[in-house]
Amino acid sequence: MLKSLHLKGVGPANELGPIQFSDRLNFITGDNGLGKSFILDTAWWVLTRTWARDSVATPRESSKTPSIKFEYSKVTSGNKSGEIFYKKAQWPQPKARPAIPGIVIYAGVDGSFSAWDPARNYWSSSEEEQEEKIRAFNFTPEQVWNGATSDKGTNICNGLIADWVRWQQIAPDTTFKELSEALNALSPSGVEKLQPGAPRYIGAIDETLYPTLRMPYGEDVPLTHASAGMRRIAALAYLIVWTWSGHQRACKVKGIKPAKEIIFLIDEVECHLHPQWQRRIVPALLNVMNVMTQQKVLVQLIIATHSPLVLASVEPEFDESKDSIFHIRLENGQALIEPEIWAKQGDVVNWLVSETFGMQQARSVEAERAIEAAEAWMRHAPAELPNGLNTERKIHNELVRVLPGGDHFWPRWVVWTENNKRKGSTK
Repeated sequence: MLKSLHLKGVGPANELGPIQFSDRLNFITGDNGLGKSFILDTAWWVLTRTWARDSVATPRESSKTPSIKFEYSKVTSGNKSGEIFYKKAQWPQPKARPAIPGIVIYAGVDGSFSAWDPARNYWSSSEEEQEEKIRAFNFTPEQVWNGATSDKGTNICNGLIADWVRWQQIAPDTTFKELSEALNALSPSGVEKLQPGAPRYIGAIDETLYPTLRMPYGEDVPLTHASAGMRRIAALAYLIVWTWSGHQRACKVKGIKPAKEIIFLIDEVECHLHPQWQRRIVPALLNVMNVMTQQKVLVQLIIATHSPLVLASVEPEFDESKDSIFHIRLENGQALIEPEIWAKQGDVVNWLVSETFGMQQARSVEAERAIEAAEAWMRHAPAELPNGLNTERKIHNELVRVLPGGDHFWPRWVVWTENNKRKGSTK
C-alpha cells in the first residue's frame, strides 16, 4: 500500500507534501487545476514504474533538483522507500527489480484504465527471454470496450463487449459469475441492481453480439445504449474482473499465490454517476473484491473527488486510524496539500460549506450575492454592498427573485426589516 509521496520541483508547487496516506480510504479534494490528477499519476508511477497514458511528470522551469520521494509497503515484509531525481529529461529508476505493492488499478476520469499485475508485468531474467515484456496495461476508452493488442501484435485484451459475452457463454459459473457479483456490489441501490441480460444483436448488418443490462422495467438494453453512469460502472466492474481473472490465470501458470492486496486509484469517482450511485460507490469499492472473490483482500483507495455526496456517504465507514482526507488549496500562487481533520457534517449542504469545499452558500451565485448583500445591510456595512444592491428595496427585490418562499433566510430578513421599521417609527 502507498504510504507517502513528497514532490519537489514538479507539479503544481515548488514542494508538495509529504502526503502521508492511510491504509484504506484516502480522499483528495480541491479546486480544478491544483494537482489532484497529478498526484494520482505520480502515485501510479511510484507503484508501477510506468506513467499511465504516457503522462510523464514535467519539472517546473524554476526547479534545479526535481525529485519524487515515496514509500510503500511491500507484499513481503518491510517498506520500500526512495527518492528519484530528474536527470537528462528522465526519471531514472534503480535497475534492481522493484518491490511488489500488490495489484494496482487506475481509473481515469476520461474512461481510460490502467492495470499493473505482479504476475504479468513483473519478470525474472529467464521469463523476460521467454515472454513479451509488457510493463503495464494502459487502455484508452475505446480499447476498454473493443480490445487492445501489444506492440508485437499479442492480443492482450478482448475488450468489454467481446469478453462479457464470451464469459457469459463459456464461463457462466466462474468468470461471468465474478462479473455478475462485481456488478451487483457496485449497483446504485438494494432495489435497482445491475444485472446482465441476454446478449443480442443490434441492427440488420452488425454481426457483433452485444452484452445487455436488464433494466428495472424488464427490458434487456445493449450496454452500448445504456446511460453514461451505467457504462462507467460496467467498465469498472469489467476491468476489475479482467485484471483479477488474468492475475489468477498467470499465477496458476507460474505456480505462485494470488495477491491479497489491491490499490485503486480513481480520478473523480463520481463522474457520470447519479447521486444515488455517488452515495454508494466508495463503500461498494471497499467491498467489491471480497464479494467477487469470496476472499479477504486488503483494499486501499486513493480517490480524487469534487462530490460532497461521496464524502457524506462514508461517514458511517470512516475510521481515522485507517482513513484520511486531504485538501489542496492555493496559497501565494502555490498549491498546498494538507490533511483535514475528519468531522461528520451530516448532510450534503454542510459538506458544501465546510472547509473541504469552501463554498459560502450552497446556492446559486445570484442567491449567494443577494444574501451577502442583505447581511451587509443588516450589519450597517455599506462598503461591503455589491453594485446594484445598495438599498433595502433593491436587496429585497433581489431576494424575492432568487430565493424560494420557504427559504430559511427569509425569517431572519423579515424580522430584521420589521424591527427596523418599528425603530424608525418611534424616532
